[in-house]
Amino acid sequence: MAILVTGGAGYIGSVTVELLSAKGESVVVLDDLQRGHGESISPGLPFYQGKVGDRALVARIASEHELDSCIHFAAFASVGESVENPGLYFENNVEQGVAFFGALRDAGVRRVVFSSTAATYGEPARIPITEQDAQWPTNPYGWSKLFLERLLSSYERAYGMKFVSLRYFNAAGATSRCGEDHDPETHLIPNVLKAAAGETADIAVFGSDYPTPDGTAIRDYVHVVDLADAHIRALEHLRKGGPSDFLNLGTGHGHSVLEVIQAARKITGHPIPARFETRRAGDPARLVADAERVGRVLGWVPARDLQSIVRSAWEWKQRHPRGYAAV
Repeated sequence: MAILVTGGAGYIGSVTVELLSAKGESVVVLDDLQRGHGESISPGLPFYQGKVGDRALVARIASEHELDSCIHFAAFASVGESVENPGLYFENNVEQGVAFFGALRDAGVRRVVFSSTAATYGEPARIPITEQDAQWPTNPYGWSKLFLERLLSSYERAYGMKFVSLRYFNAAGATSRCGEDHDPETHLIPNVLKAAAGETADIAVFGSDYPTPDGTAIRDYVHVVDLADAHIRALEHLRKGGPSDFLNLGTGHGHSVLEVIQAARKITGHPIPARFETRRAGDPARLVADAERVGRVLGWVPARDLQSIVRSAWEWKQRHPRGYAAV
């Protein structure tokens, strides 16, 4: 039996494929390579280049491989871009997703692990955020993920499609072979490391007057390997007959922007100048997960701290100074 991983050439998808392969699982990757990197896919791994909404392609994959389940990563995932171009996000994430889950239903695939996001909560009413808190996204990216969460709930009732939806907080870090390489790069840690490498003069810090201990925004950072492990545990949960669920993936505590920069200074040995800018509209002071439930349901506890995250990302960057373009 094989696992179909969509977006398996992307950041978190490629790490999950790496871990699944190491466990001896049969993996099939589907990615259109618009934002993924073909260099991240191990030679010999079954790979199909195309859109997840291509029903004929998904049907062909299902006919050529006995699919046991699916881990669905494929999506555009930039909050700012979704605000500037919402049509792109609803067409790529929602329209393609609806077609994809319909094709899975037709192929008889009844187990799905879905890559969701904490952006479905919108402005948090309280910290830490629990799975029971209200969901009202503040951007089209969050709405695109929330729509598919609702679709999966409906498909379970109508078609028996079991799922686990994993709501990420801040993914970061790398393995020895797979790392973070976006264009443009919007995430804090890779941009801090660009400054450490001398690719940029400094790192912009948006907001120094938040009601936090050092005045900068606090986020919940999770190592990408821990995230990948959670997906594998979610799949095993479904294989064992576990019920569908929505689960936060976070550490339960956060780090400020200045704490991240200081950790990077210590690990890289570079000064990393910080340049303070005004707050960005819509950026909350704190976003931290209540991660109690995922530990209880999946037995998942993140094993890597902020220093491990930054060190692994720095080591990957040193091996890949131009990202996957140098592979």
